Amino acid sequence: MTTLPRPSTELSADDARRLALRAQGFIGAPDRRSGVRGLLRHLGAVQLDTISVLARSHELIPYARLGAVSRKTIESAYWTPASDTARPAQPHAFEYWSHAACILPIEEWPHFAFRRRAYRNRPHWNHELPDGTYDQVIKQLQAEGPLTATELGGAKRTSEWWDWSGAKVAVERALMHGEVVCVSRRGWKRVYDLAERAIPDTLLHDDLDDTECLRRLVRLAGQSLGVGTRADIADYHRLKGDQVDAVIAESGLVPVTVEGWGKPAWADPAALETPPRSRHRTTLLSPFDSLIWERARTERIFGFTHRLEAYVPKPKRVYGYFAMPVLAGGRLVGRVDPARDGRTLVAKQVTLDGPKAVPAVAQALAEAASWVDCTDVRVERVDAPELREPLTRELTRILA
Repeated sequence: MTTLPRPSTELSADDARRLALRAQGFIGAPDRRSGVRGLLRHLGAVQLDTISVLARSHELIPYARLGAVSRKTIESAYWTPASDTARPAQPHAFEYWSHAACILPIEEWPHFAFRRRAYRNRPHWNHELPDGTYDQVIKQLQAEGPLTATELGGAKRTSEWWDWSGAKVAVERALMHGEVVCVSRRGWKRVYDLAERAIPDTLLHDDLDDTECLRRLVRLAGQSLGVGTRADIADYHRLKGDQVDAVIAESGLVPVTVEGWGKPAWADPAALETPPRSRHRTTLLSPFDSLIWERARTERIFGFTHRLEAYVPKPKRVYGYFAMPVLAGGRLVGRVDPARDGRTLVAKQVTLDGPKAVPAVAQALAEAASWVDCTDVRVERVDAPELREPLTRELTRILA
């Protein structure tokens, strides 16, 4: 690893937890003037996922921080271009591979040049590409404008999720190369367009070398985390450890020590200047929320074991299909596995960190129900059966 100056700042475990919460937008009054677009720039990446229980994950991320912003407003904020009389409409975001498939601020397009180059130089692919298909897809987009995979000739050859058509393989490869971009979705379908048409001219280049790209992304990860280990910082945009090592000394982050972490850490210097103080959010969190998407970090900061069990066989699930951690007072105080039954939000399985967690979990459930236009909440199972009645009673009081 790169030789770095000795840490001059020592943080307690609570200091680190509060820095992480503020960096992720969970301490302090949210900046509603900048809204969802400002939040996207602040976080640097919002993960996408196909699962929709209360809502899709990219909708749950702003909700958890800003409160009951309508789902329509959230989608519009991501995908509706800004326009004025002086210039053509400009996109706010694009979709690309970061932590996973993510929505990213449009101004970060140049900083993913290192990844586009790596994909172009990739020697093998998982899907076969029929001869001539790539060029045909590019020509079709040139002639017809933005299209979905279905409009390009079909997304799949069979009903199997992995069995992509030639057109789908080609357009996804073009997206990874940067010749094609997704700056909007139609329903849940990606809408593909030529990057030269969709990306603003000032951003449409791969001029930055790998070092400059990596330095920027490491800096952004540190700002979005508040404080993190090498592994935390690498994971945010799925960089390699040696990529982080190569640039962290020039990233602007400062080395710190954190009580109980046992590993070197780096912090955003601006975050260290002012101690985080203000009100905390009480909310349900998407399992794909960037506050908790890295398991080892979540355990280290919150003492909370987090695992998505949607892909675990049902008999082996411990907390439920889409268990959503409950954040309250800057702690993770429980889990709720939700579902919807008409206009009733169903808490299929609830896990509480003792009786003191009951009011917070009830508040989080009631607010989530209101956000998705449910008028009632039904609690089915509580892991501590003696807490079911107090939770139901508290919900009745809040919803009355």
